[in-house]
Amino acid sequence: MERINDKLLNWASVMDDKTREQAVLASTMPFIHPHLALMPDAHLGMGATVGSVIPTLEAVMPAAVGVDIGCGMIAVQTQFNTRGIKG
Repeated sequence: MERINDKLLNWASVMDDKTREQAVLASTMPFIHPHLALMPDAHLGMGATVGSVIPTLEAVMPAAVGVDIGCGMIAVQTQFNTRGIKG
C-alpha cells in the first residue's frame, strides 16, 4: 500500500500518470472521509477513477458511479422477481 497523500491510499501496483492525477484531484474534495482508496485495478475513468472506493461525509457523488460502471454489460429481463421467481 502506498500513501499518495493524507486522503489517498493506493493498492494499484501499475498506474498511469493520468489515473494518478484524477485520483489526487478527487481526494482533495472536502467531503472525502476518511480517505479515497485505489484498488489494484484502478484506471482512468470519465467521472471518477475506475477501481476507486470513495467514502464521503454528508455528500453523494453521482459521477463516482454510473459513468463507467458496467463496461460491456447489458440489461436482460430474467425469470426472477423480488421474491426470486416469476409468477
